[in-house]
Amino acid sequence: MVRSLSCAVLALSLAACGDSSGQMTTVANPTSATAPETSASTGDTSSTTSEDPTTQGAPTTSTTTTDPTATDVTTAPPGPCPAGDIVCDGDVAQVCDGMGGYSDETQCAGECAPGLGCVDCIPGTKKCEGQNVFTCNEEGNGYDEGFCDPLLGLSCDDQGGGCVGACAQLGSLSYIGCEYYPTVTQQYDIFDLNNPFAVAVSNAADATAMVTITRGDELIAQVTVPAEDVKVVTLPFVNELIQGSGPTKHAKKGAYRLRSTKPVTVYQFMPLNAAQSNDASLLLPVNTWTGNYLVASWQYWNDYLLPGFYSVVASQDNTIVKLTSPPGGTNTQAGGGVDNTGNGMALLNTGDVLTVVAASGGDLTGSFVRADKPVQVIGGHECTQIPIGVEACDHLEEALFPIETLSGEYFVGPPVQTPNNALEKAMFVRIVAAEDDTNLVYTPDQAAAKSLAKAGEFIEIASTVNRFKVDADKRVLVVQYMVGQGAGYGTSDPAMVQAVPILQYREDYIVYANKLWVENFADIIAPDGATVTIDGAMVAGFKPIGGGYSLAHVELADTPTGGHTMSSNIKFGVTTYGVMDYGSYWYPGGLDLALLPPR
Repeated sequence: MVRSLSCAVLALSLAACGDSSGQMTTVANPTSATAPETSASTGDTSSTTSEDPTTQGAPTTSTTTTDPTATDVTTAPPGPCPAGDIVCDGDVAQVCDGMGGYSDETQCAGECAPGLGCVDCIPGTKKCEGQNVFTCNEEGNGYDEGFCDPLLGLSCDDQGGGCVGACAQLGSLSYIGCEYYPTVTQQYDIFDLNNPFAVAVSNAADATAMVTITRGDELIAQVTVPAEDVKVVTLPFVNELIQGSGPTKHAKKGAYRLRSTKPVTVYQFMPLNAAQSNDASLLLPVNTWTGNYLVASWQYWNDYLLPGFYSVVASQDNTIVKLTSPPGGTNTQAGGGVDNTGNGMALLNTGDVLTVVAASGGDLTGSFVRADKPVQVIGGHECTQIPIGVEACDHLEEALFPIETLSGEYFVGPPVQTPNNALEKAMFVRIVAAEDDTNLVYTPDQAAAKSLAKAGEFIEIASTVNRFKVDADKRVLVVQYMVGQGAGYGTSDPAMVQAVPILQYREDYIVYANKLWVENFADIIAPDGATVTIDGAMVAGFKPIGGGYSLAHVELADTPTGGHTMSSNIKFGVTTYGVMDYGSYWYPGGLDLALLPPR
C-alpha cells in the first residue's frame, strides 16, 4: 500500500536511514545531467582547482565482462539497493529498506529525482523565457537564472532549454573565444598619449563576426570583422590605470569588455604604433579563465622610480581575490586592500581592475592570485631596462596563463637579431615554481640552479642565446625577456613572453603581426620532421633545440590585414614579435588552454 507522505516528512525519515556517520547515500540519475556546466554567456568556469580534468566529476560506471569461451556462466541477480537510498518509479519516490523492498513510498506532487525524492524540478534541466535561461539547481527546489547574450550570438533554445550559437559550442579550450577584457596597463608617464591603446581582432570563424566593446554600461565601439580578416580598434586610455607609478589601486569598471558573435582572437597593443615604450599581449577568452595564477613581472627600477605591476580583472560581481606575496614578501606600494609586503584581499565587481604596484627594491614575480571566481591577470612593468643598467627601458606586459594550464615541459629559444638575421638576440629566462620542492633538468644542460624549495621562488638565467628544454617534476611558469638594445645584440628593447607548455601546442594558428613595425617575426618550435607552413609557404632553416625539436626564425612579410595562418602535420609552438630602433613587442602566437593534471 502506498502511504502519502510530505517531502518534509520523507526527508526526516531519511535521516534515520543513513549510515552511522550520518551521511546520506544517493543514487545518481543516469538520465539527468547534474554536473556543473560552463556558462557560455558569462565565461564562468565550473572549477578552478588543479584536479585532473579527465576524472573530475566523471560518473562511475559498473560493467560485467563475460568470457565468451566459458560454457557455464552464472550471472548473479542484482542485490537490493542500500537502505536509505531513494529511487523513483515514475513520480513515486521510494526509500530502499536494504532487503529488496521499500520502507517508505511517496506520490510526488511535482517530479521525482533519484537520490533526492520529491522535487520541484529535475536538477540540471533547463527552460527558456525569452533570452533568459533557467537551470534547475542541485537541490531540485528552484532555478538559477542565466542569460543568452545576443552580443555573443546566443539565443535560448525553447526545445533544448539552453543557449545555442557558435559561442555556445567552443569545444576544447584555446586562445580562440568570444568574450575578452582588454585592459590598459601601467605606462611610463612621459610616453606619447597620442599613440593609442588598441586591440586587433582576428576572425577565426567562417562567417562575419559582430564585435561590441563596452566599458561598464557605455558602448565604446561596434565593428564587423569579415571571415579570415582582422580589424584594429583603437580605444581611449583609462587615465586611472595608465598614469602615475603607484600606489596599488582599485579602478572600478576600469577594463573594457569585448564580445563577439563568432569565435575570434584578440591581441592588445600598449600602445599600437611602433614607439620606444611598447609591448603587447595575447588576451585569453573569459571561458578559459580560472581563479589561480602565478605572477611574472620584473624588479623595480630605482634610477627612475619605475615599478613592476600586475593587474587583476573580474568578469563577475562579488569576486573575492586573495593576493599572496613571493616567499618572504616583497616591497609593495600599499592600497586597494594590499599591504606593503604584497599580501592582501580585494572584492572586485564586473570590469573592475586591481593593479598591484611594486615599491623600491620590490619584484612581484612569484606572487600568487587566487580568486573564488574566474579572473584575468596581466603581469608586467611600467618601463624597465633588462638588465638594469643597459639602455634602454621598455614597457612589459603579458596576459598570464592560469596555473591549471601550466606544465613542467617547455622549450626555450632566443629571438632573432636585427638587422643581422643570421644572429640571435640574448634573453633572460625566469623559471618560477608553482609548487614547493620543484626539481629541474635542462637539455642540453645549462649552468643554472636545478631546484626550487618554495612555491613562488624562481631561477634566473641571464643574457643567454642558448636553446634548451626545461623539464620540471611539478608545474612551473617559464618567461623570456629580450635584453635592451644597449646590450649589443642588435635592434630592439625589452619585451616579455611566456613560453608555451609543450602539451598546449597546436597544429594550426592564426596570428597577427602589426604592420607598423619595422620587422615582424615568428619563431617556430616544432618536432624534427614536422612539415610547417606559414601563409602556405614551407618553413625552412630549422636548427636543433634539444629533445627532438628544432627552432626556426621566420620574417613575416606584410599582408593586407596583418594576419598570418600557420599549420603543421604535428603540433608545434609559435611566438610572434616585432622590432624597431629601441622598441619591441612579443607574445605567444596562440596555444591550447586545456586544464592539465598535476605532475
